[in-house]
Amino acid sequence: MSGWGFETDADYQRDLDWADAFVTKEVEPLDLVVAHGYDMSDPVRQALIPPLQAQVRERGLWACHLGPQLGGPGYGQVKLALLNEILGRSAWGPIVFGCHAPDSGNAEILAHFGSDYLKQTYLRPLLDNEIVSCFSMTEPAGGSDPTQFTTRAVLDGDEWVLDGEKWFSSHARFASFLIVMAVTDAEAAPHRRLSAFVVPADTPGVEIVRNVGVVGHGEPGTHAYVRYSGARIPSANLLGGRGDGFVVAQTRLGGGRIHHAMRTVGLARKALDMMCERAVSRTTKGERLADKQLVQQMVADSWVQLEQFRLLVLQTAWKIDRYDDYRKVRGDIAAVKVAMPAVLHDIAARAVQVHGSLGVSDEMPFAQMVLESFHMGLADGATEIHKVTLAQLLLKDTEPSPGLFPSGHLPTQRAAALARYADVLTEVSS
Repeated sequence: MSGWGFETDADYQRDLDWADAFVTKEVEPLDLVVAHGYDMSDPVRQALIPPLQAQVRERGLWACHLGPQLGGPGYGQVKLALLNEILGRSAWGPIVFGCHAPDSGNAEILAHFGSDYLKQTYLRPLLDNEIVSCFSMTEPAGGSDPTQFTTRAVLDGDEWVLDGEKWFSSHARFASFLIVMAVTDAEAAPHRRLSAFVVPADTPGVEIVRNVGVVGHGEPGTHAYVRYSGARIPSANLLGGRGDGFVVAQTRLGGGRIHHAMRTVGLARKALDMMCERAVSRTTKGERLADKQLVQQMVADSWVQLEQFRLLVLQTAWKIDRYDDYRKVRGDIAAVKVAMPAVLHDIAARAVQVHGSLGVSDEMPFAQMVLESFHMGLADGATEIHKVTLAQLLLKDTEPSPGLFPSGHLPTQRAAALARYADVLTEVSS
């Protein structure tokens, strides 16, 4: 019996069917009434989201990205991908199901590298969505390149003292704590200079200079420009060992990238479904848009592009489940990250075209989707970086040609084939 298959087991398919209907009826409407799903102080949010989270828990679908040791069902990445395709249709869907970024990745960090105290204080409330968190890494000058960071952490007795600035620290204004990347040894090898720390949000010296908005995400902004000025934290708030910051960061970034891709499948499919609905609903010059060949081309191109991307995502998820080591799927995750922005951009842009003037208006979501595709091309590492990563991995295992000409050189191959079969050819021709 073949080990390959595309079926979902019957029990989990029933869960997916339930999630599909639940998200359509109960969760997607939240996007229109909840200002920000991470704002625990918003009474509207607190009145609407926790009751839905209780239903998800009762169904056994809460925090599906986590193993049983952390309170999740341990379904693995393939099943999570199938669920995330549904959740990707809604901005607040991942929160309702307890698998939202950056908290999902930050929980992994705490589980792997946090002390017992940090786990007790922050991990359990984070997993239960009683609090939210922030990953404070990117800097105003160095961007996301960890070798260019200037934020420093200096050990002073039994405390670390942090000084520096961070940029685009998402959800810092809602967070109970921040995971901060800071230089602890400027003279070490580039990827041993950094360490990671848990910094309580109310620590003196932690200042949100301003909250930066993203077009289409609403106001006020939620991506903070943060300044650390002599912020003191206990030495025990170090995550992992000194100099382990890069390893700590990669623990969350690998999973974060593939999870974004899973949800993007759902968002792009939503754009495609809306495009198809418009095509069969709108008439011009005596026929439906759906009967126009150029519209048919847009629909077909979108479907093919989406299905190719979806299969790449699912195959990558399968490899993660099989190897249980993100390092072994670095190239696959890089490829997913490269493909993701273009897929969403292209399908959403075609949906704009099919909807005409309505498509570019703020009465449809397509303009926000198009801009979100550029956001995806920057978050968790720029597309160009992932292209370089993938190419380097592919080229690393490629052997150079043994002779003057390429191994695919036809005259050389022909001469070798003639020499190999010389006896047979002579016998046949005689």
